[in-house]
Amino acid sequence: MAEKKVNVAIIGLGFGAEFIPIYQRHPNANMAAICQRREDKLNAVGDAFGIEKRYTDYDELLKDPEIDAVHINTPIHEHARMSVAGLRAGKHVACTVPMGTTLDELKAIVDAQAESGKKYMMMETVIYSREFLYVKELYDTGKLGRIQYLRATHQQEMLGWPGYWEGLPPMHYATHVVSPCLALAGHDAEYVACFGSGRIQEDLIPKYSSPFAIETAHIKMKDSDLVAEVMRSLFNTARQYRESFDVYGSKMSFEWPLIEHDHPVVHIGETPHHVSVLDFAHRLPEPIQRFTTKGVYGGEQQHLSFIQGSGHGGSHPHLAHQFLMSIAEDRKPFPDARQSANWTAVGILAHESALKGGERLYLPDWSLS
Repeated sequence: MAEKKVNVAIIGLGFGAEFIPIYQRHPNANMAAICQRREDKLNAVGDAFGIEKRYTDYDELLKDPEIDAVHINTPIHEHARMSVAGLRAGKHVACTVPMGTTLDELKAIVDAQAESGKKYMMMETVIYSREFLYVKELYDTGKLGRIQYLRATHQQEMLGWPGYWEGLPPMHYATHVVSPCLALAGHDAEYVACFGSGRIQEDLIPKYSSPFAIETAHIKMKDSDLVAEVMRSLFNTARQYRESFDVYGSKMSFEWPLIEHDHPVVHIGETPHHVSVLDFAHRLPEPIQRFTTKGVYGGEQQHLSFIQGSGHGGSHPHLAHQFLMSIAEDRKPFPDARQSANWTAVGILAHESALKGGERLYLPDWSLS
């Protein structure tokens, strides 16, 4: 099974185009097709990468018996619908974050995955970033000691992005802060309590009926004494882009730099040490190792989501490799549908908690292991 080549189709060619050369070079993949509603963009990308099979209609693509897997990179309100449709069409599904926008959408994907028997993976970049892999190695080798607390922040100015982002509740795009905390600790979220703070500009509020500039949540982990603190901002908050996590252990702690491109700090006892985080390309097949440090186009043509955060920490080839090998080896990807639902539901319930003044809200049973 490990030698199986998976015929992959990419849907959405903005951010999605970053993955085309990775699949083209991966020894277990065929970059079989692309899909984009705008025909001019579809043809421009198809010509640039030499991809013959092109679709402007996702439903037509799903009818193609040669396609084994779809990788969805569309606007967030389309993620759940397209994921469910892909699974029901007998395709393996990888989808960019977030998994969905409501608990009902998450449940529909979990059910569709179970019924279809196909793989579903939310393509969460942070848990395959070099920083996360570095800290996980510290934890797995015992250097961190016992984890005592985790904290993560994601601050990003979204003015000028496509209109569906305008006024989005901060915690509705929370997987980048939730995932490193839960993935490192190895526990599901059991319940969450969240407060909103400040106010965004008035013209942005009506779209989602959300006034908060910042939302801060505490996540209680199931079957654990651990709590994680996460914070998100999207509008009207002055801050350089920051997508970070801190981990406090009994032997060693890791803190993200305050300013992008500075070195992180590890504390051994009470002594701080600046460290350089090594790349983890050696864990990947040689043909795709270069993509931990290089994007697709080079120079100013990089997608904005790649430029911000230094290329998602080199995560893109790790994500593609994890998805492909889960299919080739017939095993669960990480994260699978249930884990993805638990992580995404934290943000959905956190915003609901903020609207209710910080009320404690429990994760649904179907999202728990």
